[in-house]
Amino acid sequence: MKPNDERPAPISLWDIHRDAALRERLFPVTGREIFLAHAGVSPLPQAAVDAIAGEARNAALMHQEVDFLTRLKRAREAAASLFGALPSEVALIGPTSLGLGLVAKGLDWRPGDEVVFYNDDYPANVYPWRDLERLGVRPVPLRPARLGEITPELVAAAVTPRCRLVALASAHFLSGFPIDVTAIGRIAHAAGALFCLDGIQTLGAISTPLDEADFVAADSHKWMLGPLAAGILIVKERAQPLLRPAILGSDNIRSPHFIASDTIEPIDGAARYESGVRNMLGIVGMTASLELIASIGIARVEAHLMRLRRTAVAALRAAGFEFLAADPENTRGGIITFRKPGAQMKRLFGRLAENRITASLRWTRDGTEWIRFAPHLYITEEDVARAVGVVARAT
Repeated sequence: MKPNDERPAPISLWDIHRDAALRERLFPVTGREIFLAHAGVSPLPQAAVDAIAGEARNAALMHQEVDFLTRLKRAREAAASLFGALPSEVALIGPTSLGLGLVAKGLDWRPGDEVVFYNDDYPANVYPWRDLERLGVRPVPLRPARLGEITPELVAAAVTPRCRLVALASAHFLSGFPIDVTAIGRIAHAAGALFCLDGIQTLGAISTPLDEADFVAADSHKWMLGPLAAGILIVKERAQPLLRPAILGSDNIRSPHFIASDTIEPIDGAARYESGVRNMLGIVGMTASLELIASIGIARVEAHLMRLRRTAVAALRAAGFEFLAADPENTRGGIITFRKPGAQMKRLFGRLAENRITASLRWTRDGTEWIRFAPHLYITEEDVARAVGVVARAT
């Protein structure tokens, strides 16, 4: 039995939203609840489920690496096409933290080097850079006026001739604020530094230009609609000579006939960062999800998320809620984080769950509770209005 090689036909968001049966067939979660937590962990679309099941059947009937190179090639091509990279720049790895860790461990750091980062970013994009202090590297934390609002001007003021790397998230996991990736990348490069991007909160949902990013790490389990621990590390060709593989194995170091060589010579391309056997079940599931998003188009997904955002913000504001973002109507992306002064947000979160609406309860460093909505392409304006109605009536 050969793996399924069919690509999804182009699909219309209008068709998904108007046809409840089609929507549930493509996204089974819609038959159970309103899911507004894609900034956390996504439910799988049916396409990913079918791909994983097919791969598992093949693994049972034959073995787990039958024609696996074909599927790896397809996965690299799907990610490269959707995100504007070359297939040779895509490594198929697991969690975002692994990709960021490979960057932190793979660069040739020198005492006195500096790394610019944001201390209130998601911990996976903080600890790798703070840990470099034991090597004599100086972590330089950014301090924006508002949570997550990293501007090019703020980065430019922090970058010095000693800066070796700027490491930031493409969008903040709580405020949703998206950085200007191109402008910040150019600032880093002008200073002779590299630019590492945690892309997990934008890839799959909003257009993210990666020309100026040297490294981009993202697991697929949020906006890419993929399985947990199936992810990508994009390493641009210009940066591959600078980033040594931090984990060595038989697959990423040249080992003719699986015999260890006397020299350590990485293979070509970003596959050099894949040290051993791959998570094939996860990779084929991720590929199916990426191809599904591509069949709709990132621009259409982003436009839809902006419509949902404006619907949600207008209704929440009318009900007396305030927002973590300074400009919640126009912040690009799907993250909408809000609270109501005097209200117990944990109780409102519980009311959402009682009504089969999944959101996220999050905290800022000062202990303030916030609810985060993060809808994706299959969520309708009616879904958002219902969710807002539940929290508005509960206050």
